[in-house]
Amino acid sequence: MFDIDLQSRVPIYEQLYKKTIELIIKGVLKENDQLPSVRSLAKELGVNPNTVAKSYQELERNKIIYSVSGRGSFISKISNSSVKDYILEDFDCSVEEAVRIGITKDELKSRIDEVSL
Repeated sequence: MFDIDLQSRVPIYEQLYKKTIELIIKGVLKENDQLPSVRSLAKELGVNPNTVAKSYQELERNKIIYSVSGRGSFISKISNSSVKDYILEDFDCSVEEAVRIGITKDELKSRIDEVSL
């Protein structure tokens, strides 16, 4: 369920953060579902537990998950507007990067038209 790319330039904690949100958007993870423990997920992925903990901390800070002492971490109730905000924020970053490397607005608009068919 939580797959990461160890060769990616994107930090692992960020990949886990984005993957969790993706799983929520796709309906794989639902409100009040329990996440794997930090240690078990770290072991499963072959990463340092601090990396998983950092991802969980960011998710909790952004109210995507909540923790219950002694029980673990769970998916929060997330409104559609929160999901939309996250997706648009990610989109904005992608557009900024595309413009920075020289992709024109027309090329971006054309791509959006192709994808939205």
